[in-house]
Amino acid sequence: MLLKTILNRVAPQKGFVYGRVTLTTEGERPALEVEIEPRRGSRPVCSGCHRKRPGYDRLPPRRFEFVPLWQVAVLFVYAMRRVDCPKCGVVVEEVPWGDGKNHLTVAYRWFLAGWARRLSWQEVASAFHTTWEAVYRAVDHAVAWGLQRRSLSGIEALGVDEVQWQRGHNYLTLVYQIDAGARRLLWVGLDRTEESLRGFFRMLSDEAKASIRYLCSDMWKPYLNVLAREASGAIHVLDRFHIMQAMNEAIDEVRAEEARRLKREGYEPVLKHARWCLLKRPENLTKKQTVKLAELVKYNLRSVRSYLLREDFQRFWTYQYSGWAGRFLREWCARTMRSRIEPMKKVARTLRGHEALILNWFKARGTISAGVAEGLNNKVKLTTRRAYGFRTFHAVQIALYHSLGDLPEPEFTHKFC
Repeated sequence: MLLKTILNRVAPQKGFVYGRVTLTTEGERPALEVEIEPRRGSRPVCSGCHRKRPGYDRLPPRRFEFVPLWQVAVLFVYAMRRVDCPKCGVVVEEVPWGDGKNHLTVAYRWFLAGWARRLSWQEVASAFHTTWEAVYRAVDHAVAWGLQRRSLSGIEALGVDEVQWQRGHNYLTLVYQIDAGARRLLWVGLDRTEESLRGFFRMLSDEAKASIRYLCSDMWKPYLNVLAREASGAIHVLDRFHIMQAMNEAIDEVRAEEARRLKREGYEPVLKHARWCLLKRPENLTKKQTVKLAELVKYNLRSVRSYLLREDFQRFWTYQYSGWAGRFLREWCARTMRSRIEPMKKVARTLRGHEALILNWFKARGTISAGVAEGLNNKVKLTTRRAYGFRTFHAVQIALYHSLGDLPEPEFTHKFC
């Protein structure tokens, strides 16, 4: 079968025909050069107004890189025509396989973008003998195309969270759709300020805002302020994961301080190797950790009392009615405030200040899953860890949209990836 026959089957070009194919061995890699000519009698299309116009002249031949065949580069060679457009003037024609001054064909950009969802960008560049910059431009093209055509209507549940990016206190604000039938990344904002989250709501229409019924977030004050203003009619739930994470951080702080005190005062180092015994749930402990925990609870340690307070709080999530749950929450906070363990008292004060939002969990139970947002966050961290060379916000932004945005893609005669 001739290469022209394959190309006509998988990548037909309306208004153009494939011509002579030659194998060149110049440079580091062999390449198949495929000449393209306008179909006889066809008129060029203006790249400005997208209408057929009379031709003006032709430019020197250009090479467009197509999807490689058997690791051999495939290059389309075509002398672009210029058109004499009464509206746009003398401009270069529009061709179906490429756009602008980009030397990559549209099909090859989508091919690279498809692989960039599976591998790191550097691995894609190495596998297909191209550059990191070419893969970056391919993903940028795919994301821009998808963002222009995605639908933001009918969103009922939103999850808002932040992840650390790069070194230091650099954060990204992430907004997810966490409906039961649609889970995707909707927004990536730089930093975790009110302004960064407001950027998402400025993008939504009034109709889209009105359809939001549930919100899920952590206790970060700027997020709470924006959500209260922009989606006041929605039920706002504080994320269960972040509540328990705050307790674990308090327990770890108590354990570290107490371990240092015991060592300083010459006591037996009973808290050595005890960190995960106190942080993990009992059902997730190994046999060795279970034995260690059973030994620890015999001591009247602040770390153990903090652990027992956290385990007692787990009963909160088992209540069926918010009234009884609220009563339990207030009693738990009162007991914690009497414990004289400052990190746990800080958690209790935080829970008291957000009691209404915490109790909203019972109104939304069974409707949304806060764990979905945390699962997406883990995928975000995986994407950023794989991101060799992501030094700019725009690069990490398009990588996250590409991996987690569930963006639409065009229909092709043949899908290469």
